[in-house]
Amino acid sequence: MLAPIAWRTPPRHYGPWELVTSLLTEALVALGLDVTLFATLDSQTNGTLAGVVPAPYNEDSTIDAKVWEHRHLSHLFARAGEFDLIHNQADFPAHAFAPLVDTPMVTTIHGFSSDRILPMYKPYEDRVHFVAISEADRHPNLKYAATIHHGIATEDFPLDPVGSEDLLYFGRIHPDKGAREAIKVAAAAGRRLHIYGVIQDEAYHAREVLPHVDGEAVIFHGPVGGDERIRALGSAHALLHLINFDEPFGLSVIEAMASGTPVIAMRRGSMPELIDHGRSGFLVDDLPQAIAAIHLVPALDRRAISAAAGRLFSAERMARQYLDLYRKILGNASFSPSTSISGDARDLNEGQIALSSARLTRPQFGQSPVQTLSMTKGASVSFCQKPTYEDTIETDS
Repeated sequence: MLAPIAWRTPPRHYGPWELVTSLLTEALVALGLDVTLFATLDSQTNGTLAGVVPAPYNEDSTIDAKVWEHRHLSHLFARAGEFDLIHNQADFPAHAFAPLVDTPMVTTIHGFSSDRILPMYKPYEDRVHFVAISEADRHPNLKYAATIHHGIATEDFPLDPVGSEDLLYFGRIHPDKGAREAIKVAAAAGRRLHIYGVIQDEAYHAREVLPHVDGEAVIFHGPVGGDERIRALGSAHALLHLINFDEPFGLSVIEAMASGTPVIAMRRGSMPELIDHGRSGFLVDDLPQAIAAIHLVPALDRRAISAAAGRLFSAERMARQYLDLYRKILGNASFSPSTSISGDARDLNEGQIALSSARLTRPQFGQSPVQTLSMTKGASVSFCQKPTYEDTIETDS
């Protein structure tokens, strides 16, 4: 598993790619797979850690990102022959090495930013198996092996059946993420707004956020992790996710829903795939609709929201879908998608993959993905049907 090196895997606070990488790695290990995680040397895993990068470049100014990223990639691909499959979570630079090795390779595309990066994807589409993180983020001119939604440790987000009267903004402080819009909507609704997130655009923060922060109506907390993150996401009346771009995915959206907190989001990007309008939150097209939606939140069932998120967006579900893909790539179709894999030791595919009862310890939130996966050769996969929110909500309510 190849992880990014911007942050530790898992991240201490911020680092969504690293976080997803960690969650997937640990869930695969819990299913009994032999996973080697290539990440910064301070990273943590229940698999095997392999690294040469002393520290994340966003946390240590002595680490040159370009220099150490190439060293990181070289370290992994020099050992490519040791693994049945390489799973790249670290963006397109790894593709430059793909034609030089025979090991099958998967790349999770954590957001297709623009056509400018297409030259590092299109020439490799028959060599690398691309995974989209949402249907909305698929590029029309690129071949994909699958779409697999991210998963989280849903059990780490306990249901808050009541919430509070306060609203929540949780994300980067950047024009794309809609902090200014959240402040406007909260003020119009007459509710306190809590803002959590790392500042990515200092000028925007100084111009659009700081003038409104008074410690009463608007409270700025900065980036948080651990228990404070869990409390923030679970105790809100609603999460305001009023984005100004077509977001590929939204980890804070599914984390909030896992806690029972409804989400009010702009109808853009992946949001219609994550939010069931009128049941887990509301999809809106402008700020007046967002203001109106705040008053509709009490009609939603926080228990049903949490239960549905637990089924649709668990790390285990994500890991099983990737495991299906790995098996498909490795060419053995004998494993039925209806076969149940439990944590008990059992043989799959004539004993070629043995699953153990390894416990899954949950990382802190906020990491960058790119890991190398070691699987027994000959493993096969086929896709499980992705559950619908409607099916889950009906079952749980």
